[in-house]
Amino acid sequence: MSGKADPRPAGDGTTSRARLDRGRGALGPALELVHTGRAPTRAVLTAELGVTRATAGAVAAELEALGLIRVDARPGAAAGSQGRPSHRLEVAEEGPVALAAQVHADGFRAALVGLGGRIVATTPSCETVDADPAKVLGAAVDAGAELLRQTGRPCVGAGLAVPSAVTEPEGLALNPLHLAWPVGAPVREIFAERIRAAGLTGPGFVGNDVNLAALAEHRHGAGRGARDLLCVATGHRGVGGALVLDGRLHTGSSGLALEVGHLTVNPEGRPCYCGSRGCLDVEADPLALLTTAGRDPGPEGSLLQQANELIREEFGDPVVRMAAEALIDRLGLGLAGLVNILNPDRIILGGLHRTLLDADPDRLRAVVADRSLWGRSGGVPILACSLDHNSLVGAAELAWQPVLDDPLGALGPV
Repeated sequence: MSGKADPRPAGDGTTSRARLDRGRGALGPALELVHTGRAPTRAVLTAELGVTRATAGAVAAELEALGLIRVDARPGAAAGSQGRPSHRLEVAEEGPVALAAQVHADGFRAALVGLGGRIVATTPSCETVDADPAKVLGAAVDAGAELLRQTGRPCVGAGLAVPSAVTEPEGLALNPLHLAWPVGAPVREIFAERIRAAGLTGPGFVGNDVNLAALAEHRHGAGRGARDLLCVATGHRGVGGALVLDGRLHTGSSGLALEVGHLTVNPEGRPCYCGSRGCLDVEADPLALLTTAGRDPGPEGSLLQQANELIREEFGDPVVRMAAEALIDRLGLGLAGLVNILNPDRIILGGLHRTLLDADPDRLRAVVADRSLWGRSGGVPILACSLDHNSLVGAAELAWQPVLDDPLGALGPV
């Protein structure tokens, strides 16, 4: 069925096939459980799926035949354990990958990402972004295609993360404020065209970079186990937000939800690109920190790198500390408003906000608690994002989703 050698005993074909037919609807849920690390053994898989041990075994065997997971029949019993140890389940190390690309104000990067959110290979970060999105996306796809040629890995599809709200279903970059791209650039259409031009097969997907970071963190990082997860991050420019509700990314009716960068946190503050004043976007990003600290951005390294280094290396300087505290207070004010409206059970912070949290966690948590009813009564956990390149991993999650939904339909024979 998968076009690969069947690892099951020859004499057991009819029985195994019957079990698989009964459990075919469990293939996708089973793969997602292994993909997210929630089913490390066949015993856990059986319990999570609510099927018989024999059916779970047939499902795991089919996923292994598709080249997606590995079933270790001899994992060895843990010290002090009793009974026969369960087969261990892992994603296949040499299995297919998704091509992921990310564009931001200071450059772009491509990567190959396997199941489990594992980055297999990445290109160096390119530090120039052309005003023509077709040139940028073409270069990113070509770089990813070269990685595929070098590794020889099959590709299930491609995903792209951009620093803009992306409309649904059109796939337009509605507000690429920190890029020189035209408003409403048809990034999904351009991305799909560049994928075809590079000779790649599989679908192409596009999403907002912070949305995708939240998706990746929820499945593989600091957001695992949260039901209602709020993610706020500042990367190279501006501030973005995302919300995962009951395990699913909430993008609103047309893909534009959680534009948290345009919450007003300082009415007398800096003019914002959106036409307002004192938005989180311009009051709590890397440029705001450097400006508040009286530092001129240098030519070496991105704004994010410079801001992170300033806090990590010079937080003891009174001027730098005051600048960081000003950003923490504005960020906390914005987070408190979001907590009052959304009532999440966890907040995760990325980019410079992660560095600010690490530098002074008590101050940020105190601001949120003081300004938020739910923060005072419930103490919403505030954590740092834990994945490197989480927007790239999230872009790959978009490409992996059709496989997670229907492994046999996505990878099986036509």
